[in-house]
Amino acid sequence: MSRSHDEQAIALAGIFQAAALVEQIANRGMVPQNAIETSLYSIFVTSPKSTEEVYGGVHDLPYNLQLGLRTLQDAVDKNRTPQSRDITRYALSMMYLERKLSTDNDMLGKIGARLDQVGEQARYFNPQDAEEQITASSYCHPSVVANLASLYQETLSTYSFRIQVGGDPRHLQNAENAAKIRALLLAGIRSAMLWRQVGGKRWHLLFFKSRVRPSLKKIQR
Repeated sequence: MSRSHDEQAIALAGIFQAAALVEQIANRGMVPQNAIETSLYSIFVTSPKSTEEVYGGVHDLPYNLQLGLRTLQDAVDKNRTPQSRDITRYALSMMYLERKLSTDNDMLGKIGARLDQVGEQARYFNPQDAEEQITASSYCHPSVVANLASLYQETLSTYSFRIQVGGDPRHLQNAENAAKIRALLLAGIRSAMLWRQVGGKRWHLLFFKSRVRPSLKKIQR
């Protein structure tokens, strides 16, 4: 298998992880902390040296993307669950919105400028004993998540196509959960952008199993 197939599988796992987290928040109100930290952290890795670096590096990738890799594996193996339909719908919707965004230079510029501001804000919540690099947990601070959610609302939510999230009204009506969902939709779209940048194309989804399965086996070793 080519390196490009591995990179595309990693980016797809990033999309599916964000989608799975959205589904979990909407229905249970809880998510694995390491998974949401990885997804939100990925939004701010704009000049990675490798695809793996977007999700914390080669060594930590199987752990950081565990949920996404498992969810993607289930999709490849057609292990249907009550949640899988919503997760797949969210993932495909994120990919569709990213395609619209990729041709909208004004909105791309606005998102980039706002992310710079939010990234600077995250520095205030970085542990004092941390190194200069901002830790992933800082991007999960409620104030940072709220700003990411606001960014999503002011940009991608203005398109005519919107991602409709279903679930338990008790969780969906919670303000912090709603903010996390919007921030995670932004994270999924960031992974969709990465997928396209490493050569992912819509027609590749027709050969989903044959392209993704060997790479998933290699990554999850």
